[in-house]
Amino acid sequence: MAKSKEKKDIVEKEFMAFPDIAADVINVLLYKGKTVAEAGNLQAGPTEFIYQGSEKLRNEYEDLCKYVLTDDGINLMYLIANQSRPDGKMLLRKAGYTGGAYREQYEKKTKAAYPVIEFVLYWGKARWKGSRDSRQLFRRRKILEETWEYIDELKLHIFEMRYLPEEIRKLFQSDMRIVADFLAEGDSYRSDRPVVHKAALIRMIKVLSGETDIDGVEEWMDKQGIREEDEIRVCELFEQYVRQGREEGEKIGEKRGERIGEKRGKRIGEARRLVMDVENAMKFFKVTLEKACEGLGTTMEKYEEAKSLTI
Repeated sequence: MAKSKEKKDIVEKEFMAFPDIAADVINVLLYKGKTVAEAGNLQAGPTEFIYQGSEKLRNEYEDLCKYVLTDDGINLMYLIANQSRPDGKMLLRKAGYTGGAYREQYEKKTKAAYPVIEFVLYWGKARWKGSRDSRQLFRRRKILEETWEYIDELKLHIFEMRYLPEEIRKLFQSDMRIVADFLAEGDSYRSDRPVVHKAALIRMIKVLSGETDIDGVEEWMDKQGIREEDEIRVCELFEQYVRQGREEGEKIGEKRGERIGEKRGKRIGEARRLVMDVENAMKFFKVTLEKACEGLGTTMEKYEEAKSLTI
């Protein structure tokens, strides 16, 4: 479980680290699609912040840090966190991250301080019910209304990525549009949008679908003759994925055909091709058997018949 979570974290960080995706997410989620952040003006910043604990120095790790650069230097810092599970005290973690970033400015005696903005991308299936501000966090405490004037206001800016409304999703210009639509539409998702970061997108779709086997994506792309710089759309990438299953099915069928006869071997090869096509469709797009068969122009009955031949 720990290794699976670690892989998921790495994949999400990799995907968000691309400047065009980071800028797109900032512009859409924070500024409603207005072009405020530009990929060329974002610079990767430190994701580790050191602070003094009760007994020793401790550190906090953020998933992604982006500086906004101007002619005068650093103008702003964005901290972006990925979260997969609900966390009732996420607000306190957030305060630790931003506090560490401000503390670092203080320790370095930064001549012109700059603001730090942190927000959270929540990828979980369960709706977020954790505290989003100071009043929610401390709601069980008996605090006088007059006291709130002196309590630092904390806010958790969190976006539930599986539940973004269509009017927000359609503002994305990067590969994040594919991810957001895939999460929202599920079985019905279809798209001919161009894919920019192909390997990273495949890994992202896999981990968000609950898969743990994310290795070998580049090798698969190489076998299919797909390069990162090639122009390819989501539907075409899917076709390539299905084609791999078809070729593997034919090879296996041919080998079995050598043993039991060319005619039957060809039939088994065709059956295995159908089975692999359907199962790859189910796996890649996280669709039901019925939807996969429908999308490939076949029926569940033909799939079951083909399945029985490959056992």
